[in-house]
Amino acid sequence: MSELLEQALQILERAKGDEHIEVYVSSGTDTEVQAYQGEIEKLSTASSSGIGIRVLTNTPTGARVGSAWVGSLDENAIAETLEQARDNVRFASEDEFIAFATPDGVSSVPMELRTDEVATTPLDDKISWAIELERLVRSGDTRIRQVDSANYSDYDVAAAVASTNGVRATYARSGAHISVEAIASDGKSDQTGWGLSVARSPRDLDLAKASAEAIRRSTRRLGATKPASMKCTVVFDPRSAATLFSVLGSALSGESVVRGRSFFADRVGEEVAMAGFTLLDDPTDARHFAASQFDGEGLACRRNVLIENGVLKGFVYDTVAGRRAGTVSTGSAVRGGISGSPTAGCRALQAVPGEYSQKELLAKVGNGLYVESMSGVHSGVNPISGDFSVGVNGLMIRDGELAEPVREITVASTLQRMLLDILYVGSDVEWLPGASAGQSLAIANIAVSGT
Repeated sequence: MSELLEQALQILERAKGDEHIEVYVSSGTDTEVQAYQGEIEKLSTASSSGIGIRVLTNTPTGARVGSAWVGSLDENAIAETLEQARDNVRFASEDEFIAFATPDGVSSVPMELRTDEVATTPLDDKISWAIELERLVRSGDTRIRQVDSANYSDYDVAAAVASTNGVRATYARSGAHISVEAIASDGKSDQTGWGLSVARSPRDLDLAKASAEAIRRSTRRLGATKPASMKCTVVFDPRSAATLFSVLGSALSGESVVRGRSFFADRVGEEVAMAGFTLLDDPTDARHFAASQFDGEGLACRRNVLIENGVLKGFVYDTVAGRRAGTVSTGSAVRGGISGSPTAGCRALQAVPGEYSQKELLAKVGNGLYVESMSGVHSGVNPISGDFSVGVNGLMIRDGELAEPVREITVASTLQRMLLDILYVGSDVEWLPGASAGQSLAIANIAVSGT
């Protein structure tokens, strides 16, 4: 039993009468290094520990929950936090659906998501990687005018969840990534491009890959112009596709559905996407950097198929959203650390890969637009109505090959239409930090607004 879980269980022993207590304890260390012009511009290494406590009391018409948290594991601070959570119950609204998770008999999937190398790798090595990453980009092409940022970051975290309902869960996770943004110039204009490498262990990061990617993305955008307006097939690169999947994930949250904030509401069993498209949320896939054995309520994570061969199969739920919908949790509670309360959400989205590499997919498309970056997603995409209108930069596709660069474009459609108009899903899966992996995605009949 981990020390964090032991500490959580000790708090549960202080439950009074018929009150229910849930405890979330976490501890971790993270490092950030930023290099600029061969020197370290920013360096931070921080360790943090804390605890979040929720207290539930039943009422004749429902239940009330009070919560409190503290960024310390000091005994006096914990005692004060527990009393504060108890006091906050008085101010909470009654809700007939509020409840803490109860063990549901689903076993967790064994996964090794942590490596000691995040902690044992010397800080000097992490610093040297950030500096070397910047050097590789600056020296990699004469058109590179500047490196806006070259970054190394890592994390090593552990957490435990326990409740008077019988929940007992622990997990540990580590990871590292490097990223760099290059600015290329042809004397007439500047263009930016960024590169990335992600791994569980710092030793597995690929500086050559990240630097080459930043150089390629920035230099091939030089000379970009605004194209004529048109309607065409758009190919989203893996990172742009991952952003699209994340937007879909918010609409596939049971919390959004029961509150009427999803365009998928009341559509289970309907064909909502092209016949070959399957989207799932699978935190049990250890390749995903957001993988986890347990969700934010301490229930075992599981593989949830959301769209299968184009048909909407269901949504993800935590305990409360499941009760509102008349169903049960899918092991999909997410929470924003010790200060957050659980809510239903996708943790590790991925589309089942198609049969074509990106090169083969571009050849199939023939002519269209290749999107390499998007802007305005939060303001231009509405998961309630499905409206989709974002700014993009990228390259034209001509005769199956990437051609001239384009910029200052708006692409528009609806998420409903885009799902049905998917032509091809690439086999080029890219595992990324965040809630979704990505791969090349070709979608027909998208309006492109240019000149």
